[in-house]
Amino acid sequence: MSKVLSRRDLDFLLYEWLGAESLTARERFAEHSRETFDAFLDVSQQIAERDFAPHNRAGDLAEPTFDGEKVTIIPEVSRALRVFAESGLPAAGMDAEHGGLQLPHVVQRACFLWFQAANTATSAYAMLTAGNAHLLLTHGTEEQIRRYVHPMIEGRFTGTMCLSEPQAGSSLSDVTTKATPQADGTYRIDGGKMWISGGDHELSENIIHLVLARVEGAPAGVKGLSLFIVPKRNLETGERNGVVLAGLNHKMGYRGTTNAVLAFEGAAAELVGEEGRGLAYMFHMMNEARIGVGSGAVALGYTGYLHALAYARERLQGRPVSGKDPLAPPVPIVEHPDVRRMLLASKSYVEGGLALVLYAAKLLDEPSPENDLLLDVLTPIVKAWPSQWCRLADDHAIQVHGGYGYTREYPVEQFYRDNRLNSIHEGTDGIQALDLLGRKVTMRGGAGLGLLLDRIRATASKAPAELGGPVLSAADRLAATTAKLWATGDPSSALVNATAYLDAAGHLVIAWLWLEQLLAAEGKDGDFYQGKRLAARYFVTHELPRIGPMLDLLDSGDTLLRDMDDAWLG
Repeated sequence: MSKVLSRRDLDFLLYEWLGAESLTARERFAEHSRETFDAFLDVSQQIAERDFAPHNRAGDLAEPTFDGEKVTIIPEVSRALRVFAESGLPAAGMDAEHGGLQLPHVVQRACFLWFQAANTATSAYAMLTAGNAHLLLTHGTEEQIRRYVHPMIEGRFTGTMCLSEPQAGSSLSDVTTKATPQADGTYRIDGGKMWISGGDHELSENIIHLVLARVEGAPAGVKGLSLFIVPKRNLETGERNGVVLAGLNHKMGYRGTTNAVLAFEGAAAELVGEEGRGLAYMFHMMNEARIGVGSGAVALGYTGYLHALAYARERLQGRPVSGKDPLAPPVPIVEHPDVRRMLLASKSYVEGGLALVLYAAKLLDEPSPENDLLLDVLTPIVKAWPSQWCRLADDHAIQVHGGYGYTREYPVEQFYRDNRLNSIHEGTDGIQALDLLGRKVTMRGGAGLGLLLDRIRATASKAPAELGGPVLSAADRLAATTAKLWATGDPSSALVNATAYLDAAGHLVIAWLWLEQLLAAEGKDGDFYQGKRLAARYFVTHELPRIGPMLDLLDSGDTLLRDMDDAWLG
């Protein structure tokens, strides 16, 4: 059994639950079949296990270095990315007119999960490049697509997103990087960007930065931001553009992905679209990246769980509580109830999280006003819920390994460190909470939340009453709590405990998706399906009740976090 990811689970979710084969009836995917989907999954697993997983530890121990001139990265990273590019996977989901194969998003997401689970640091270069290319395919000109996107598809260029600045962090309204128009229609960019993943390296011929900046005279706030293409090197001459690497940040995880401090010193740039619409364009990449971060959190939690499960079955230690004979042989630790608790909890988190990211991906394959609205509501949950709860699976994996778990001789401590970053990447969990409660569930008069709850109720009504009933009750309660929070229309009161709301909504969504899996497994025999039924029952009976105290807090109208004085903290 692979300890990277479960192909059996992917097949169940894709084919037995989501019915991915039915997508081939749509014109866009008519050239595909179950056979082509499986071929992509096969090659993804093969490359991930052969070319990505073996250097995961090496990249963590020998993180990139900067000598003042260039960045040095272990050679295995470059080789892995070259194999990935040559496989055709970077272009798999893109339009045929751009050399793509029009693979459904849900299948492409399942494929890329293999790389995120095998080596999240190396896969990050590919993920960022794909998001950059997709943004330009949507908002760039034909010439920009030819000059920048096609080389990214071919694996010759990589891409980044440059939003945050040292003084602003996630507060993009405070971005100060300046864009100065030139007589020839181009711009010059001056300013600094911080925490830029993949921001400098020698892994590709060029790095295409997408940079948020403010044109001189533009209004303050996010409405004054524009988006620019800034290549590391001039495409015609190959000379370095005015993009200076000021240094590398040293992280607790994702150590193999460069994290750069960049100084733009009169860097030549091209405008994307229109001035003043930069953040709107950037959200195309940001939302894709948020789903990618959630997917990466699932992948890291899943591989941690599989490592813990294998270890628990092999490790002999202790004896059952009912048998204290010191001469009796020790038993595998998987027989101890507390180890089983951690493994079952982890299974429910990672398989529930995997269902979440694949469900979101399939919404992209079947665009409609309803599906688009539902994806808007789900996106902050897709990003934040796995970042917290699938990280807990990695925490459990360390605990299952006991004293070995926190040593570097075993990989689970790295999985945890890598996964810890995902609660910060692409907007912290707190920002996702504000987005969900402050915007997504209130937009269009609450239509998105209503749609989500309708789908949850429809599933719960088909499930066995002992499991469907609690989910129906939780859905009704979330609806009532949401209405109560916004009854006065005062954001300072409604949003003060937004994180509790995100946690509650996320657990409800995962409970719903476990009921979906339960129904997909109905009438099917074997250990795999028994495991699905067990995990669904566990999540509804052990995990869903967590949201009661969260909703109690929200219903109480408590404003302690708003009213406190920071001086009282000490």
